[in-house]
Amino acid sequence: MWKKVSASALALSIAVSGFANVNVADAAKVDQVTRGEYVKAVIDSMGIELGSGKTVKFSDVPDSLKPYVEKAIELKLIDAKTGKNFKPNENITREEAIVGLTNAIQDSKTYSEDILKQYKDINSADKENFDELAKAISLGFLTGYTDKTLKLKNVLAENHFDLLLERFLKRYKTTVSLRILGTSDIHTNIMNYDYYKDTESNSLGLVKVATLIKNAREENSNSLLFDNGDTIQGTPLGSYKQAVDVLEEGEEHPSITAMEYLNYDASTLGNHEFNYGLDYLDEVYDDADFPFVNANIRNASSGSYMYEPYVIVEKEVVDSKGNETTIKVGVTGIVPPQILNWDKSHLLGKVTVDDSVQAVEKIIPEMQNEGADVIVVLSHSGLGDTNHTVGEEDVTYLLSKVDGVDAIISGHAHGVFPGEVDDSLTGVDIEKGTMNDVPVVMPGKYGSHLGVIDLTLEEKGEEWEVVTGIGEVREIAKDSSDVDQELAAAVKEAHDGTIEYVRQPVGKTSADIHSYFSQVLDDPSIQIVTNAQTLYVQQKIKGTEFENLPVLSAGAPFKAGTRSDPDYYTYVPTGELAIKNVADLYLYDNTLAILKVTGADVKEWLEMSAGQFNQIDSASNEEQQLINGDFRSYNYDVIDGVTYEIDVTQPAKYDTSGNVVNESAERIVNLQYNGQPIDINQEFIVATNNYRANGSFPGVRNASHIEVYPDENRQAIIDYIIANETIDPSADNNWKFTNLPETANVVFESSKKAVDSIPEGSNIEYLGDGTDGFGKYSIK
Repeated sequence: MWKKVSASALALSIAVSGFANVNVADAAKVDQVTRGEYVKAVIDSMGIELGSGKTVKFSDVPDSLKPYVEKAIELKLIDAKTGKNFKPNENITREEAIVGLTNAIQDSKTYSEDILKQYKDINSADKENFDELAKAISLGFLTGYTDKTLKLKNVLAENHFDLLLERFLKRYKTTVSLRILGTSDIHTNIMNYDYYKDTESNSLGLVKVATLIKNAREENSNSLLFDNGDTIQGTPLGSYKQAVDVLEEGEEHPSITAMEYLNYDASTLGNHEFNYGLDYLDEVYDDADFPFVNANIRNASSGSYMYEPYVIVEKEVVDSKGNETTIKVGVTGIVPPQILNWDKSHLLGKVTVDDSVQAVEKIIPEMQNEGADVIVVLSHSGLGDTNHTVGEEDVTYLLSKVDGVDAIISGHAHGVFPGEVDDSLTGVDIEKGTMNDVPVVMPGKYGSHLGVIDLTLEEKGEEWEVVTGIGEVREIAKDSSDVDQELAAAVKEAHDGTIEYVRQPVGKTSADIHSYFSQVLDDPSIQIVTNAQTLYVQQKIKGTEFENLPVLSAGAPFKAGTRSDPDYYTYVPTGELAIKNVADLYLYDNTLAILKVTGADVKEWLEMSAGQFNQIDSASNEEQQLINGDFRSYNYDVIDGVTYEIDVTQPAKYDTSGNVVNESAERIVNLQYNGQPIDINQEFIVATNNYRANGSFPGVRNASHIEVYPDENRQAIIDYIIANETIDPSADNNWKFTNLPETANVVFESSKKAVDSIPEGSNIEYLGDGTDGFGKYSIK
């Protein structure tokens, strides 16, 4: 605001000590403040709206300064020198400035003038100003010099003015520190327990996040807590409450019990909330004592919002002056429009889904008209990119550019932000946790982190305005020291019932089942799934028009170090198989589905899956990563019933979204059915799940018939194991890579534990440590 002061060492001394004792000669070396400079600086710092300046009749005030002078006189920040002249270029005294600033601080307190007696030169001040001077000293923004003088008749130095202004603003401006806490993608991981491994886990659990929540609230009682969705599905606990210990009317789902215990203020809906259908969703949420909001799902018949598009939470807070006041926080949320594909069997004809960005843009003015001081968006959506395509899945970054948005809790992608982001996302400040100056948090998955957003609000007349905001994520402890025992007790019945459920035996396996190499070799954990699906579908199509069509079966590795987790793999040892092991093999509550496709469609389906691999340069002897880290492992479909090879020296035909990027590319070679090249016109039935059947995969989207069954893929696996009693999990090796170049140094990453499970004759070799806790392996 000010130019540099001459005699900088002196200026620094003065600034550090407050109002130091300096002589007149030294003071003369310091730049001084004019009346015009004083008026403009104070009004600008107060952030108040200016008038036209038309009431200012002083002949020596330029038009650009008149609105400031007008407002300053109105607030009694300064007096006119004469009836005709304001004298904007005349230096202002310390007394004039202090009295003016004191006048602007309006309160009803009386300040004793006895406090002035400690200063030797107080009688040099105008007696009519004693009241304001006593107030200034009592409020602490006038401290005087070390020799017990005030030197009020001295002209005001710039460095003294900076100090005065800083102290004044602390008294003038009323602020509120508002904290927004956020969770996302808990997926029924309420307890710190891995039901698949049947053991305690301290890398997850809402019972651990609960302690972070309580600590954050202790730091700032002006706190609100929101959830970003995907709460009722994801572990055997979710399946147990949906299909085994079925909710009765009026009975609370354990996720709701947990959220009520933690006093959530609101939540939105994630895509997995719809996995069990709308009736179940309503049954779960009608017992909650907090609201659920969503602004982009509509009733297909009426076109009206299916859920509350927003709520205004009236939060009682304590401001910077210790007074209680109310902040109105508008909260809305969105879900990916892709739920219409992912849960088509539950949603078709019942709901429509608006574009997420457009929905938020539409609803913000409504919240503002209802008096929202702060607007929080619960974005069940990944970060996305800088370009808006209507109907796209991941839009959080785009939402940060929507006018009126003050804070965003993101999720869906199971990532952590603040954290690394794509370089193409501009305006991202990792240190502050902001995107385009809007604080954003993405608190991991399964209760691994808590998102914390701190907003500073300033009072603007009768309203509040967000002036700053920062975001951070806090990670749960690595041990059980942070488990909230009261919350654990509140969900104990459901937790114990789930453990009893998952321990039920269903059969035996003659060998270990694991997914360590499911992305680079035909894999036993996928083979069991595809075998079970094939048997189920063959029985279902008996007596139908499809009975004589050959049945293929598609499966994918769900647990393959997904999203940078080196422990996220399936491992089932030789011996007894229980439901928990089946749930580990097949994580999702999908139901079986069939597609009628042609041989050409099968080829394109596999070309899409082959996008999991980076292109290998045959001419290079540098280390080359085989796996494309941007490709989700659950999209790497292996199709059993045919044989084929994958040539990774060729470019991928499709990108990760299924868009053609290399029209003539062919990675799938030697594709055969019954030992003969596949007939591109032959029709097949492919067993899969409702997620894939309702999606837009190449090949899948050309299906001439789609049928979704009510039975879960997981139950089909259980039935398959029970029927066989003891299963042989060996893969049939129906796919492989074409010969990799001998000189190529091709590597991939998997769990370090995988070193003990390398198949004989697989040409896989353990090389040592990889990145982020993974092991590095080579493949020839």
